[in-house]
Amino acid sequence: MAGQQEVTAPVVEAKASERVAAKPPAPRRRRGFAVHFAHYKWLYLLLLPGVLYFAVFRYGPMYGVSIAFKDYVPFLGVNGSPWVGVTNFTDFFANPDFPRLLGNTLILAFLNLGIAFPLTIILALLLNEVRLSVLKRTVQTLVYIPHFLSWTIVASLSFLLFALDIGPLFQFVNGLFGTNVDILSDPNWFRPLIVLQEIWKNTGWGTIIFLAALATVDQDQYEAAIIDGAGRFRRVWHITLPGIRSTIIVMLILAIGQMLNTGFEQIYLMTNALNRSVADVFDTYVYFVGITQGAYSYSTAVGLFKSLVGIVLIFGTNWLSKRFNQSGLF
Repeated sequence: MAGQQEVTAPVVEAKASERVAAKPPAPRRRRGFAVHFAHYKWLYLLLLPGVLYFAVFRYGPMYGVSIAFKDYVPFLGVNGSPWVGVTNFTDFFANPDFPRLLGNTLILAFLNLGIAFPLTIILALLLNEVRLSVLKRTVQTLVYIPHFLSWTIVASLSFLLFALDIGPLFQFVNGLFGTNVDILSDPNWFRPLIVLQEIWKNTGWGTIIFLAALATVDQDQYEAAIIDGAGRFRRVWHITLPGIRSTIIVMLILAIGQMLNTGFEQIYLMTNALNRSVADVFDTYVYFVGITQGAYSYSTAVGLFKSLVGIVLIFGTNWLSKRFNQSGLF
């Protein structure tokens, strides 16, 4: 019996130690925010200027959006102006100009989204295929430069190139088609000019993000594809584009959210009395009605409507992206 007890005692102790070892560790106590803040205080200090900027210059002015629901009178102030509810919105939707403004804005937005956005990706792919570093840097510099020119300079160059009778591009285009059309005043040429200006000015600059995404693609996949006999086009289609798909989706969501922001400066500078029927968009309409005519509440309602549509487009596109098992913006 004594020998049996001596044998079973180590077994019992071993099982007890196994139970102790199998017992899950006690959960760590969550550190308080004060301890967390003290540990990362310098990071929060670096974050402070950005937070102050958005608080003062982005969220603070949102208080003025309330005049969209009031009959704003500058002498009475925001609080003293009478409340009119959604009257400004109903007046805008009932305005005969609303369908024309919406149509002009959407047409320009879809042209830029359908032409300028893919060209940015194509240009990034072409630059990525350039192996001579000197040539690649030179081309990148040349396509980046137009972004730093103001829209005033771009419009001035357009007037010089397409000037009636003396513009070199005016003579080339009319000689090519056998016409004598004033391109700057013809409503049919307004949208092509706007799209061409957008491509020339911003396509090169938009390649920066895509080139950065292309740099993260695994190079071993290219080497394996070359060994398997895949050509350059197949490598781009099956390796490069899937590698930057998440970046393309995020940029597309942001671009769709900015669809109604066609740009005030560019449209305003290229608008004249002859092409106004196709040139008026929400941005220029807000200026003409709000600044030149003093309809502050009405123009604020128009701007708020445009912003709300942009928010809906961002959330809707992000939801569709997640619906099809793709990466989204958030």
